[in-house]
Amino acid sequence: MKNFIVTLSALFLLASCSSNHKKIIVYLKGNSVVNEETKTITASDGSGSDEKIISYKTAEKVDLKITGLGNDGTVSIDQDGLYVLNAKTDTIIGSFQKYGDPRLTQTMKTQEDLKHDIDSLKQLTEGKNISAANRNFYILPKTAVKISDNLDAFVVGPFHRMTSIEKVDGKLPEVYRFYSIQEVRETIEKLTALTKAK
Repeated sequence: MKNFIVTLSALFLLASCSSNHKKIIVYLKGNSVVNEETKTITASDGSGSDEKIISYKTAEKVDLKITGLGNDGTVSIDQDGLYVLNAKTDTIIGSFQKYGDPRLTQTMKTQEDLKHDIDSLKQLTEGKNISAANRNFYILPKTAVKISDNLDAFVVGPFHRMTSIEKVDGKLPEVYRFYSIQEVRETIEKLTALTKAK
């Protein structure tokens, strides 16, 4: 009986340790460098957009130091889950997305639809109506946000194009889409042009 209790305790401890997992998607530019071992991100400005994925299997808080592009900063990752860390100079905006079969998605939008989309996008650029409950995110430079408990959620980063995603075991995966704030402002301009009479 004593051996059974010891074995049960060991299994419980092992199971609790295996759930300690922090996965961080780092968005960066130029020749930025991510060192997972030293927990250091050296950000630089430049052309192009890149992403690196780092992960830590620990119950402890993980502090990531970000250097470059002005003042240095530290980002603390304290809970298990999937995070997005912004090591760019621009704010990153994103949200949960419902992806479906492109043949079934709406292709025609009314003027009211366009105005609603423009209003929603403007609010996002101003950091309004942002909440974990709404599953939308406003990520300032040198900050990180937990986006999900699901480490396997699918995340589409800034400047990537994607219109649909395949089902996995008959189910649509959990998908989040992120844009640079500049991309969102350009989209607002394009949509606004469509609301004007020719």
